[in-house]
Amino acid sequence: MAFVIGDNCVSCGACAGCCPVGAISEGDGKFEIDAGACISCGSCAGTCPAGAISEE
Repeated sequence: MAFVIGDNCVSCGACAGCCPVGAISEGDGKFEIDAGACISCGSCAGTCPAGAISEE
């Protein structure tokens, strides 16, 4: 199951730098995860300082 970034994203970019497959990019006002590319490793959720990332 892919991970998603919630509305409490502070757009710091920490998650994008730790994604091993490059599935995270800057969207409109917050970062977004490409569900098709996400391998559900969870590294982004552990890195997010705002706790904005969870499993879909």
